[in-house]
Amino acid sequence: MASHAPARHADMDVSRPSGKVDGQLVYAIGDIHGCYDALRQLLAMIARDAGAHAAGRTASLIFCGDYVDRGPDSSQVLDALCWLKRHGPFHAHFLKGNHEEVMLAYIADPAAAKVWMRFGGSETLRSYDVTPPSADDDAERHIAARDDLLERMPVAHLRFLESLELMVGLGDYAFVHAGVRPGVPLADQSQEDLLWIREGFIDVAKPFERIIVHGHSWTSDQPTLLPHRIGIDTGVYETGVLTALRLEDGRIETLSTR
Repeated sequence: MASHAPARHADMDVSRPSGKVDGQLVYAIGDIHGCYDALRQLLAMIARDAGAHAAGRTASLIFCGDYVDRGPDSSQVLDALCWLKRHGPFHAHFLKGNHEEVMLAYIADPAAAKVWMRFGGSETLRSYDVTPPSADDDAERHIAARDDLLERMPVAHLRFLESLELMVGLGDYAFVHAGVRPGVPLADQSQEDLLWIREGFIDVAKPFERIIVHGHSWTSDQPTLLPHRIGIDTGVYETGVLTALRLEDGRIETLSTR
């Protein structure tokens, strides 16, 4: 992976969303995808930034899912997040991404979910020192790989994956992995849309009940800041850029590794 140097984007202007977070200091983190070095650097940036902006508040971290696959170090990423959940100095929420859903499906029924090998499962298995089968291999080979994974995977990782949230609401914002279905109340959104939606969400310009902060869809190493939604997936596994969003009442700033 390319070396990362801190980068910070300017505070919001009038074209960017503006909302309240009930007086809190909130950081939302985009899709990590097995890129442990970028995660470590971004967390260090957040710790320094929170020290400068906390003003007596304990910062909240909201991770927007897709911790595994694509990058080389999914197991290390999950180690770090498990530690942060138990011992970290922040209030932390961890959202479920579609990649976690498919990983759990593979653990439950590897023959039915062997397509996971085509979009990141191979890299995740290798991070646990498991030799990945091909997506075209027979069921027995995938069952053996799943069993090897469970032998090498800490129980804490599995419990973490099984405990992930689908949505967090805070003030004027709602945090999800992929997005929401327009016209459907936030309380009635389906898990499939929260984890997988692209078309029908990212191409809609109308406001939702809340400003939606999401990952899942990216086109460049820059976040998308619109009045009705904020996309913070910046494709770290290809761009080397992992992005966080700092939210305070009426104020937005992004922090990125490079």
